[in-house]
This record gives sequence, C-alpha cells and structure tokens, in this order.
Amino acid sequence: MKAPLIEMRGVSKEYRGVYAVKNVDFSLYEGETHALLGENGAGKSTLTKMIAGVTQRSNGTITLDGEVIDFQNPAEALERGIAMVFQETSLVPSMTVAQNLYLGEEKLFNRLRGLYIAAQQFLSSLNFNVDPWASVSTLGAAQKQLVEIARAVRLNARVIIFDEPTATLTPEEKHYFFSLIDRLRKRGVSIVFISHALEEALAISDRITILRDGELVASNKTETFDRDSIIASMVGRSLSDELFYHKRSDEEARKPGPKVLSVENLSMGSMVRNNSFSLYAGQVTGLFGLIGSGRTETAKIIAGVLKRNIFHGGELRFMGRSVRYRQPHRAVMDGIVYVSEDRKAEGFFEQMSIAENIYMGHIVTDPPAGGIASASTQRKVTEEWSRLLHIRAINPNARIVELSGGNQQKVVIAKSLTQKPRLVIFDEPTRGVDVGAIAEIHKVIQGLADSGIAVLVISSYLPEILVLSDRILVSRMGRVVEEFSPGEATEEKIMYAAVH
Repeated sequence: MKAPLIEMRGVSKEYRGVYAVKNVDFSLYEGETHALLGENGAGKSTLTKMIAGVTQRSNGTITLDGEVIDFQNPAEALERGIAMVFQETSLVPSMTVAQNLYLGEEKLFNRLRGLYIAAQQFLSSLNFNVDPWASVSTLGAAQKQLVEIARAVRLNARVIIFDEPTATLTPEEKHYFFSLIDRLRKRGVSIVFISHALEEALAISDRITILRDGELVASNKTETFDRDSIIASMVGRSLSDELFYHKRSDEEARKPGPKVLSVENLSMGSMVRNNSFSLYAGQVTGLFGLIGSGRTETAKIIAGVLKRNIFHGGELRFMGRSVRYRQPHRAVMDGIVYVSEDRKAEGFFEQMSIAENIYMGHIVTDPPAGGIASASTQRKVTEEWSRLLHIRAINPNARIVELSGGNQQKVVIAKSLTQKPRLVIFDEPTRGVDVGAIAEIHKVIQGLADSGIAVLVISSYLPEILVLSDRILVSRMGRVVEEFSPGEATEEKIMYAAVH
C-alpha cells in the first residue's frame, strides 16, 4: 500500500488547559476523498486547521510526503499545495468576485477586462452561476461559498480541505460541486470533506474518520459504515431516523391561531416582486426556494434589515396594524426577530464572549435599571439559554470566535429568542449544525410554536421543511407561488414548484 500523503500521529491541540483535539491519528492518501465527521465541538475544524497552518499543534507530528511539517500560517501550507475552504468565508467583501479569485497574484499592470473574462470562463467551467463583476458584499451566503470553492480549485492545490462546503448550496449546486470533487479526485487531488450531511459523506467519500469530544472514535473505509453506525459513533448513542425525517401529516399539523403578519404585494427591486402571504400564531410555516428566489430578501424586509420600494412597495401588517420598519431595532421592539443565515457577518459580535452576546440581545427589550449592566442578570440569562440549547464552551466568558460553527449558531439563536418575540424568522437555522444539535434546535422551534408564537423557517434542506412545517410555502422569482399542507407535500412537488 502506498504511503500516506499526509499523516498525523498523536496530534493534540490545547486551549487554556482544555483539549480541543487529543492524541488523534489521521492519514490522507493521494487522490482520496476522506470524510471527517463529528458533532459541533468534536475537533474537526481544529484538526484540519493544523494541517492548513491556521492553528499550530500542541503535541504530536504531522508529515507531508514523509517530511515533518510545522506550518506557521496558511501561506506556508499553500506553498506546499494545501488549501482550505473555510466554513465561514474569508473573502474580501469590498472586492469583486474576480478580484478575490486572483487575490495575491496581481501583476504590476492589470488588464481588468482580461481578468474578468478569465474569471467568467473559469467559473463557467465549474458550472458556478456567479457574476465575476459583482462585489462580494452583495452576494448571498451560497454564492460566497461557491467563490471560496472556486478560489481553492484555481490554486491547483494537491490537498483541498472543505469545511461544510454544501451547507448553503441548492440541490443543483451540490450536484455540480460533487461532479467537481470527482474530477479533482481523478486528477490525483486529495480531498478532506467535513460535513454534517451524513448521506453526502457516505456517497462521495472513500474513507470516513469520526471524532467525538476531540478524540478519534472510528476510522475506516466508507463501505464499513451506514448512517446509524456513524451517528452512534458521533454522539455515543443511537438516534432514530424518525427523529429527523418523520414527515408531518395534516392531522399532526397545528391549527392556525390569529393572523400575526400579512404580506401584501411586497416588492423590492428585481428580487421581491408582488409577494403576498400570511403567518399565523402557533404555527411553523416553512418557506422553501432556490437561491435568488427572494426568500431571504423578503424576510429581511419584514425584519427591517432591507427596505421595500418607496412607491408600489406593497404593505406589511403586523398584529393588525400597517408597519414599515426602517431599521431592525423597531421591528425587534414590536416583537419580530430574524435569525440570519450568515451568522459571521450578521449574527454575533465575534470579539465578545458568549455571555456578552446573549446579554446584548436581552437588554434590547429589557434594558437594565439606570442603564447599568447587571452581572447577575447576564449570568442568569446565559446559564438558562446555554442549558436550553446545549452550548458547549470552555466557559461562558469564552469569545464566540473561539467556538465551533454550530455553537456559534446556538448563541445567535439564544441572543434572538431572549428578546421575547411574537414572530421568529429562522433563515437556515441548522446550517453547519451536527445531527445531535439539529434535534435540539428543532425542539426549540416546535416549542415556540406550541407556546403560541408565529415561526417562519427558511431552509434549503427539504427534509427539514417537511419535518417542521405546519404549512409550506414555495418561493420562485421573488414571490410565493405555491402553498402545501404537510399531508400533500412531497420533496418532488416542492422542488417542481420551486423550479417551474
């Protein structure tokens, strides 16, 4: 058998006396797709960041082609052919897509037209529908992810590490991405694939390694695993498929309470066009649509993040009165909260602690007496929501930027729900969240509806829409075009409505 291209032996990473990764062995062979699985906080990203030079190991050895390596930064790793596509994008927002693709390789005199033509041709070769002239700041989370993937592929790396690359992609975009993985593998490129989508890992990988609490629990060829055995290794217990994929029937669906929100002929430029629908108290309404269907833009208009057209922009009626929010604060004070799909850019203050982030949400609707923050209230609120959402961290004072992606998402949800909303909009609530935490977040969403709160869930993952929703809306070309009851909805019907 050929020697591994990359080999890790007894590798550990320690933070403040706590191990994020402990004594892990890992190997990667040339032309192999190796899936790295585990719950949030299991150490997946930390392990791969040590390979890519983002983080330095505390103990153990890492070899590349049999040579011991100790990269001090990602640039050193890239020089040796190792690239990483991060779960949270590292693009420069003020630059265009093309400029980001060729960042660091600029010539003394750049011919911009040639640069954009080359970028367009390269993106087209990958079947990625992204405008090279667009500023990255204007892109949605899914398109940013496509640019990150394209940038890594363009570097002709020998090893590419993908950290949750498909979390924001549509089914069509995933198909193109998996075709790209296959082409890279045939060229001898080695792939490390981190994902919470277990079916994807089983479908495209040659080997699977599973971490739990920073330690290696299983590593073998993919054919030796199935979904149940992976979950049992990840969480230390078996989780029934029914927990995640039990499709609701019409009898199980909650009956609508009073109308909380009415959207009538809502319009914003070319993204939202005469959109109309209603949301009801005590119900979870699922909203599905492909990228560019206007679903996120509609949610942001409702929450005051974006502004609808001044003339012929339609009307929003919340709790029976007409509203036009020009900033999110007013919407929050009225009882509308929006949990963003892009937690890094819009969801949290990354240099603040867990406790400070959650408390920042709390004081918006419950300001402290005299304007002086209360340490005891902060501690009480943080403990309550950390327990409810099972937020894992060294301590409540850990900076949120130090957490795994899934735990960051839980903090964002906690920060929003502590504001005592009457309408909660979840945009991709379980993006980058592991199988154990998905059940916990779903339980929170169901609990909100059971308590009489109106909930809108926007998701690209059809099984999630089917398992959560009491009614299902489908968005296409800027407006809701179809509504299904849980009993009549199927993945095929929903997708057909979204495409045609």
